[in-house]
Amino acid sequence: MNYKKSKIMKIKRLRLLIGIIILLVTVSCKVEPEAIEYGKDQCSFCKMNIVDKTHAAQLVTAKGKQFKFDAIECMVNYIGQNREEKTALLLVADYGNPGEMTEAEKATYLITPAIKSPMGANLSGFSVKSAAEEVQQKNQGEIYTWESLKQKLSDK
Repeated sequence: MNYKKSKIMKIKRLRLLIGIIILLVTVSCKVEPEAIEYGKDQCSFCKMNIVDKTHAAQLVTAKGKQFKFDAIECMVNYIGQNREEKTALLLVADYGNPGEMTEAEKATYLITPAIKSPMGANLSGFSVKSAAEEVQQKNQGEIYTWESLKQKLSDK
């Protein structure tokens, strides 16, 4: 009788342990962005400190791993060199709202020499197309979607 109770207790403990492990794995692999610590975090591509709140970018993998970038072009170049990486989130700084991020695939992009970006591509992202067009009217430049931007940067 004691042997059966001991075996049942071991099975219950094992189930509890497995449940805790599953819970910890689920919690530790959150697929959400972390705040960029400007002036402290380094770009995952070029290794420069991220200081510019109007040009930063972030990639979160399907496993929840964080990659932060000082410029949108660094993220695009990183993606080009790491095509096997499964991405869950791609975020870019909203030029009109420094420090706020927007989805890269939905953003509108402007390349204009009038607005310098950290890596020299003169590339800025906007969460709203009309905001990009307004800045374009004042500063010239070319408007891009995410897909056309990736194509342009890969042609170089």
